[in-house]
Amino acid sequence: MEFWESSFTEKQTMWGFDPTDSAILTKDFFLERNIKDILVPGIGYGRNAKVFIDNGINVTGIEISKTAIDLARQNRLDISIFHGSVTDMPFDNRLYDGIFCYALIHLLNKRERDKFIKDCYNQLKPNGYMIFTTVSKKAPMFGKGKQLDKDYFEIMEGVKMFFYDSDSIKQEFGKYGLIEFSEIDEPNKNIKGKPPINFIIVKCKKQL
Repeated sequence: MEFWESSFTEKQTMWGFDPTDSAILTKDFFLERNIKDILVPGIGYGRNAKVFIDNGINVTGIEISKTAIDLARQNRLDISIFHGSVTDMPFDNRLYDGIFCYALIHLLNKRERDKFIKDCYNQLKPNGYMIFTTVSKKAPMFGKGKQLDKDYFEIMEGVKMFFYDSDSIKQEFGKYGLIEFSEIDEPNKNIKGKPPINFIIVKCKKQL
């Protein structure tokens, strides 16, 4: 995960400040269900947090990069952010109405992913929702670099990614209230000329 720390140092806010399409769709989903209090693991410098905050949703973040947290503060993101890795969850004993995690879970290995999904589920209130946006096998990076395991590649030095499909979504999220999943082509809003990347939006609900 050190790669992301250096990326922030070198490129700062390279992704811009516009929220991703996934975050906008999740905001609408949460508002329709009266979700008021959410946890955002991997909040980064907050580009996806503001769309929730601006719509009256309370946000708590987790972020491994101190540089990213500092950038969030510089950009007036005045919310609680735990400094640490999602692999060390939980950071508090609160239960949340919702959890939104964008483009993070595929950076974890199998053991870490299993723990992370379970930890998120355990921090949901009954009838709460958790939504993950993760890279799919249709993404252009799939199959690139060194293969470490099934659908798991080191696409460049220090960057390991697991690529999901419908089978692995059902396998990993199935016992954690999986209700639906769908594909989305996320445009690179701040990098001109880059094609969109195919992601999967995974929605789970904590049953009573």
